[in-house]
Amino acid sequence: MGRVELGVAVGCAVVTCAIAAALVGRRVRSWWRWGKAVAMVEGFEEGCATPVGRLRQLVDGMVVEMYAGLATNGGSKLKMLPTFVDVLPDGTEDGIYYTLHLDATSCRVVRVELGIRGSKTFNYKVEEKKIPVELLTSTREDFFDFIVLALKESVERDDNDFEQMPNLRMRLGFAFPCPIKQLSYSSGALINWAKGFAVGDVVGEDVSQCLEEAMARNGLNMSVAALANDPMGALALGHYHDKDTVAAVIIGTDTNACYIERMDAIIKCQGLRTNSGDMVVNMEWGNFWSAHLPRTTYDIALKDENTRRNDKSFSKLISEMYLGEIVRRVLHRTANELSIFRDSTHQLSVPFTLRTSLMVVMHKDNSVDLREVGKILQESFQPSDSHQISGTCLKERMLVTRVCDIVIRRAARLVAAGIVAILKKISRDGYGRTSSGSTTQGRSRRKVIAFESGLYIHYPIFRKYLNEAISEILGEEVAHNIVLRISEDGSGIGTALLAAVNSSRR
Repeated sequence: MGRVELGVAVGCAVVTCAIAAALVGRRVRSWWRWGKAVAMVEGFEEGCATPVGRLRQLVDGMVVEMYAGLATNGGSKLKMLPTFVDVLPDGTEDGIYYTLHLDATSCRVVRVELGIRGSKTFNYKVEEKKIPVELLTSTREDFFDFIVLALKESVERDDNDFEQMPNLRMRLGFAFPCPIKQLSYSSGALINWAKGFAVGDVVGEDVSQCLEEAMARNGLNMSVAALANDPMGALALGHYHDKDTVAAVIIGTDTNACYIERMDAIIKCQGLRTNSGDMVVNMEWGNFWSAHLPRTTYDIALKDENTRRNDKSFSKLISEMYLGEIVRRVLHRTANELSIFRDSTHQLSVPFTLRTSLMVVMHKDNSVDLREVGKILQESFQPSDSHQISGTCLKERMLVTRVCDIVIRRAARLVAAGIVAILKKISRDGYGRTSSGSTTQGRSRRKVIAFESGLYIHYPIFRKYLNEAISEILGEEVAHNIVLRISEDGSGIGTALLAAVNSSRR
């Protein structure tokens, strides 16, 4: 072999070795990045851990806060607001009642006809009207006039006799989405706006009076017979079907719970008496905080972005508003630091671009190649410019589903701890009455929790994790007596039922 041939051969060998070294180096770097990504997710999982010991600490912590909130106003992170609701529907109600239900984007008019054929069967109809964004920050008069006109149109469309009977004064349930200090069964002062509402000159005012003034201005002959929030409505509907219903939990955009408490346990209401000896208490449990809550750096950062740093600590771990956002934050940090998810992580940096509904779809994807996960990642984070997640490999998609599982498992188990805390508070105080009024001392009794949650209804893995945690905390034998019952549209139907109960007492 001549020198020229030898030089060429050596050069080729050098180039080949360089290429091989580069490929090996790239492979090593890829393995290193992937190992780091897995380690970051494992660290996140460890921070989200909810062993049964921790759950029991949370149960005890919430019970302590419940006692403190019942003792004094401002004495607890839980507001524990008395509702003046001392009697719940039992299936004997009849007549036609309406609910005006506000939520973050619309007002819903629910018409409920009770006592059909002398049974618990009822008919109901729902009409919904979008609230213009500008009205959410408008004047009190403009806002309440708008929702009253929506109500009036619906009532006049459904009940022709209403216009022809000017002396007929119909009873209305008002389902209100923001925290209120209840003044009576049918009235309450707004504590603070939430869910995007910021209507002027309403905080501190009686929202039922604001509504009735608008009804008077617009010629609608109705009066508010019940003022309730979402869990109160869910509890009423649950009790209508099953008298062993003792509490209600809402897991939606936000979260809250209420339960039936003995009057003598509500120390801050000393001197107030009810015929039943009970009263429904609105917990406002989204504000619950404990050092035992399994929070990670992602959760702390999300909480600290709120000007009220201790506001909604519990809600941000379990409600639909935040679950998808927590997943996004984990994926963004992982992708940003380790250059996974291919082309770019630009869109992953935009807050709340991953909705919880999409997170659920990804988590439920059981296809071999997780194609739905890849599709959602690409479509959800595809911006108008060139930055996008153009494709993901299978192991990256598996990492995404693992993060989703960690977040939803923690949420479900924390909800379970909250439910058990309510049951423990009730049991500790001896609230063991059956529907007939007799006590069940010395033996376990059936307790029903009305549950309104899209996650619970449509997400089997959420139900599985929730029920598992209740059994772990209480033990199989006791947990067997705890029934979670779906209360669909309790906000609308249940509030109308509360209006029926109050109307029958007048």
